[in-house]
Order: sequence, then structure tokens, then C-alpha cells
Amino acid sequence: MAHGVLIQTDGDKEKLDKCNQIEFADNKLLIDLCGEFDRNLAELENKLAIQIVRRGNALDLIGDKSSTKTSAQVLNSLYQRLESGKSLEYSDIDREIRLVLDGMNGSTDQMEMFSNGLSEIRTRKKTVEPRTEAQRSFVKSLTNNELAFGIGPAGTGKTYLAVAVGVSKFIAGEVDKIILSRPAVEAGEKLGYLPGDMKDKVDPYMQPLYDALNDFLPAKQLAKLIEEKTIEIAPLAFMRGRTLAHSYIVLDEAQNATSMQMKMFLTRLGEGSRMVITGDRSQIDLPNGVRSGLLDAENLLATISQIGFNYFTSKDVVRHPLVSTIIEAYENRNSK
Repeated sequence: MAHGVLIQTDGDKEKLDKCNQIEFADNKLLIDLCGEFDRNLAELENKLAIQIVRRGNALDLIGDKSSTKTSAQVLNSLYQRLESGKSLEYSDIDREIRLVLDGMNGSTDQMEMFSNGLSEIRTRKKTVEPRTEAQRSFVKSLTNNELAFGIGPAGTGKTYLAVAVGVSKFIAGEVDKIILSRPAVEAGEKLGYLPGDMKDKVDPYMQPLYDALNDFLPAKQLAKLIEEKTIEIAPLAFMRGRTLAHSYIVLDEAQNATSMQMKMFLTRLGEGSRMVITGDRSQIDLPNGVRSGLLDAENLLATISQIGFNYFTSKDVVRHPLVSTIIEAYENRNSK
């Protein structure tokens, strides 16, 4: 376990409070902490305006007192994550920085939730952890509400978390089926021009849902559940006329559902079921003049207390850090 932070007394009075050293007992874990070609350290240096020098099993943190303190806490948290047997991904660095800064600003509830593992979602293949406050609130909303919305830009984990919670509830026996749906709306390429039968034409639209499921369930088990229709992945149009009881139901890319389609889908909710609607208001592919069902539902249902509305921003993007910057650039342009 990390030994904490030690002040280096190198004789330079001006640097006494600016150079700290943090030691780690397991050099192998330290290698994972630093990342390939020390890219994790480089990310910390960039985010916190600090210099990090590696010396054996220790790291020298050079910068102002606030930055070195923050960096030490982040490094300790990441190292403890590795000690517990969890993997360390690039996006975990940004998450830990946010958590530490929130803790320094008095927002300790979020740090306690993560450190106690209370927001973890357990599936057959992996344990999923919300990485931002908005993601944690979304997971909590999925647990507390029979109907919940997740609205925000791409890359914020809306669909991934929604499917993870569904798999977790299915494994726990809380629901009998998982039903995942998307509008099969063309975005520059006509369905009729694609090769194959209707399934071949529709499956590319459903692929992100298959990808999420493959992350949470072994391939053979997933194939069997799909074959048995215990897990269904289907276009939104296929939901008409059904009542979905004792099921966990996700509508993804809901911004591309029309108002009539959204009403149809919402009224499929049956006894013992939970429903999740996810979408991005900035990526509507409907024809000009066609009102988005997501916008309609948001306006009509926002005051109903039993429905959870959860919002994400570019700060919640958990893909490559550049994705967040790209989304912010588009948001800034659209706000002018």
C-alpha cells in the first residue's frame, strides 16, 4: 500500500513546499500506475500543472503545494485501485482527479460512495463503476425509478450503464427479460440500399447494444438468451402492440423517435418492469419538421415525480479525453 507523502528537504528553501515524494511498495503495480511510456503520469502533469519524476519505487511531485497534495491523493487512490485487483484505464485518472477535487471542496458524499463500492454494478464478466457524479446519479435513478431518462452527449456512458444495470437486475432475478430497442433511423445511408434481408439491414443499428451486452455476459450464454428471446434486441417499430411485463426495457437513441413512437413506447410499460430512455438532443436525425419524441417527453413528463430525469455534459465523457474537447467545441458554437 502507498506510504503517503514525504516532504523532501533538498536544501532549497524555496522548493521545500514544492517537492514531495510518494513511495509505493509494489514496483509491478507502480508500473501499471505509471502506464505505458508513463502516459498516466503525463496526463496528471497536464491536468494538474505539476511535474512528476520517477525514481525507483518512488515518484517526486514538483509543483505548488495544492497541486502536489492533489496529485498525491490521486496517485494513492489509483494505486489502491490496482491493489484491490481492479484494472486501471486511462479515463480513471480524470475520474479520480474530479473525486479528489470534489472532496477538497467539501463534497465528500461522492468519494464515500465510490470508496465503499456502493455504486458498483456487478455482471457476469465484469464490475462496472460509474466514473462521474452524473453517472452515479443515473445509476441511482435506475434503481429508484420505474421510468428514468438519461440525456446527454455521446460518450457519457448512458447506454452502457443502462444495459449494465439491466444485466445486473436480470442476474439477480429482479426481472425476467431484457428488451433493448433503438429507432432504425437512417443517418446518411438508406436502409434499402444495404445488402441482405431485414435483419441484416437492421442489425448495424443495434450493434452498440450487442457490444454492451458482450461486455457483461459470456458469449455462449448471451447467444442462448437471445435465441430463447429472454434478451431481445429489436427496432422501435417492433414494440407496437406489446405489453412488456417483468422486463427491463431500454430505448436508446431516443432523440430519433417521433412523438407518436415515444408515446407508443412509454405506454408499453407493464407490471414489474423498469424502463430507461437514453438520448442526445444534439444528434437528431429525423427529417426537418418532425418533432423529436425525446424533446416532447422531456417537456411533458418533467414534472412527474415518479420519473427520473438525469443529465450529462461534456464533463461526463469517459472516452478519449479529446472527445470531451470536441463536444465542448460544438456546444460553444451552438450557444453563440
